[in-house]
Amino acid sequence: MKKRALLSVSDKTGAVEFAKQLTELGYEIISTGGTAKALTAAGVHNIGISDITGFPECLDGRVKTLHPAVHAGLLARRDVPEHMAQLQKLGINTIDIVAVNLYPFKQTILKEGTTLEEAIENIDIGGPTMLRSAAKNYRDVCVVVDPADYGEVIARLKNNTLDETFKFGLMYKVFQHTAVYDTMISTYMREKLGIRFPEQITFAYEKKQGMRYGENPQQNAAFYAEALPVAGSLAAAEQLQGKELSYNNINDANGALDLLHEFQDTAAVACKHANPCGVGIGKTVCEAYTTAYACDPVSIFGGIVAVNGTVDAATAEEMTKIFLEIVIAPDFTAEAVEIFKRKPNLRVLKLSSIVAPRMQNAYDMKKVYGGLLLQDRDTTLFDKEDVKVVTKRKPTKDEMRSLEFAYKVVKHAKSNAISLVNGNAAVGVGGGQTNRIWAAEQAIEHAGDRAKGAVLGSDAFFPFSDCVEAAAKAGITAIIQPGGSVRDQESIDACDKYGIAMVFVGQRHFKH
Repeated sequence: MKKRALLSVSDKTGAVEFAKQLTELGYEIISTGGTAKALTAAGVHNIGISDITGFPECLDGRVKTLHPAVHAGLLARRDVPEHMAQLQKLGINTIDIVAVNLYPFKQTILKEGTTLEEAIENIDIGGPTMLRSAAKNYRDVCVVVDPADYGEVIARLKNNTLDETFKFGLMYKVFQHTAVYDTMISTYMREKLGIRFPEQITFAYEKKQGMRYGENPQQNAAFYAEALPVAGSLAAAEQLQGKELSYNNINDANGALDLLHEFQDTAAVACKHANPCGVGIGKTVCEAYTTAYACDPVSIFGGIVAVNGTVDAATAEEMTKIFLEIVIAPDFTAEAVEIFKRKPNLRVLKLSSIVAPRMQNAYDMKKVYGGLLLQDRDTTLFDKEDVKVVTKRKPTKDEMRSLEFAYKVVKHAKSNAISLVNGNAAVGVGGGQTNRIWAAEQAIEHAGDRAKGAVLGSDAFFPFSDCVEAAAKAGITAIIQPGGSVRDQESIDACDKYGIAMVFVGQRHFKH
């Protein structure tokens, strides 16, 4: 039987040269539609698919390769005499190489204004079917879904090393590719239907970078980005300088970006181990940064800083006074870029979409051994109409602004968490404690003298009045918490005793 290769590609990168080299190696080229036109225009002899099937392409090209003359030629096992005898009886030739990539569904749905009908028309049927047929028979058929593999296939054909092991790797690529393709389609349909938690669920991610190691040196790791780009995410950032991002860098930076997104004012957020260790707002980025730095000058060392405004020379000068792992901003002045070059290992990330709205339909995912926890992202702070003053003294307007600030900060600290805010700055954060009083004591200790006149935020209710007692001793004037404890009245009474204003907002913000 003749050696045959079938090429049917939406992405025509390298396809003409691949076909030319296959022709030189004695392969007869079969092609379809636009691929046939491209090959013919380049002077590469090819046979149209209709000449193989004996049936015209029909239904606007929806049906062209779905035919026994194609799939029998792909699926016939060369080591089974009965299969080969059947092919001969039916007058069907084998197909030995298949190069197929699929209709651009992803590119289609990313276009603004794409209709459901347009998306459906870009769901490939024949392509995945050919790929799966060829991949199933990988021992006899070389199937190529990635144009990057064309060169190696040709090289192996020339030196007779197109072996089973290599073709098995290509088979894997096919099923991985079609799985991602189908996942993007099902995700698109799921979102159209408004289904949040289906009986089965899949997600599509693409490898963005390998890593030297994971959370610890003994753990291998890689960073995967969502297959459909997400504005405002780390995957969308441009790295201007510095070492490659590590596993911990990405995890910590993500926490900084999440907290930064709570602020409309010019703000700076410093994070360490995904916990906020400094938050400040100001009239300028430089003021916001220096305010955030003052919150905890010890913990910010080796931390990550994210700001929501352009970093200028003055800010860069301040930032380079200490060791930081990462600086993230929507933009940097030319002078700031030059200043950062003094510290070549500092990772500088430009994220122009840093204030892009968070996707409302995004999931918060936590992998557990043997399973996956899915929930909606915690995208709200509290509803203003749910705010209830439960003490005799009401908070002043300034205190209320600071209380809201404190609640934004504590929302993004690991539970149990307490935050203290004084004016435009977080002055103390206690997070990740196994009881609430320890978190309060930690925050107060960090704040020192700045706790006097500060307000306190708690991510969950007070089970006892001990946190109020500690707050009163430190000179804290107002408290914000969700409320809901069976012993709420004890905390209310303690606040009234010390003249502390306290509000309940009804919305808890555990973060584990």
